[in-house]
Amino acid sequence: MPKLTIGLVLPDVLGTYGDDGNALVLRERARMRGVDARIERILLDDDIPATCDIYTLGGGEDAAQLLAAARLNASPGLKAAAADGRPIFAVCAGLQVLGRTFHARGGEVDGVGLLDVTTKPLSTRATGEIATIPTRAGITAELTEPLTGFENHMGATVLGPEAAALGDVTRGVGNGAGVADSTGGAKVDGVVQGSVIATYMHGPALARNPQLADLLIARALDVPLADLAPLDLEDVSQLRRERLAK
Repeated sequence: MPKLTIGLVLPDVLGTYGDDGNALVLRERARMRGVDARIERILLDDDIPATCDIYTLGGGEDAAQLLAAARLNASPGLKAAAADGRPIFAVCAGLQVLGRTFHARGGEVDGVGLLDVTTKPLSTRATGEIATIPTRAGITAELTEPLTGFENHMGATVLGPEAAALGDVTRGVGNGAGVADSTGGAKVDGVVQGSVIATYMHGPALARNPQLADLLIARALDVPLADLAPLDLEDVSQLRRERLAK
């Protein structure tokens, strides 16, 4: 039986918006396919292991971001996991912290540097439903369905040349409308770079976007997404149709 360890990174500080649910979704969708999946909770006082098969990071306020950045920079496990190509999924504050710099409590802070992005404050908080089409980053051959979530952030994230956006925004704000960066000023959400996929979508994002969850599982198991056994979950499909129709 294949095994999968899902590292839930710093849920005690990056757990404000229910993004811990992303790890639960990964575990359950893997188990439904006969994978021995478990969640390893990695708390603020723990060293970050480099050996988990997937990592998830969630959202949090300024104080939480400062704590997370300090811990992730002090413990090199996540950087080592990224260098090894292990999938990392980050949401909102997790996205910002993994970048080069972000703003917290009125000042610029050094991030972890796994993503070639910088984040500054938006003039107005972005809140509400967000939807995107994953048309960038060479990911479209695998992600064929729209992405949907709920955003609640003050971050304007600028992508550098090493980073690509996760998708084009059809509703909502995402990284910040019209930002002049490597996207050419397009309205986009998220970041894809190396083994890291990041987004501003809460929901939890992987509950609302099961194909994205399955992509992470497939990459962790080192198999094509098409090789994963399909899951016939009509309740999930119906809720997704309702979200996308609104």
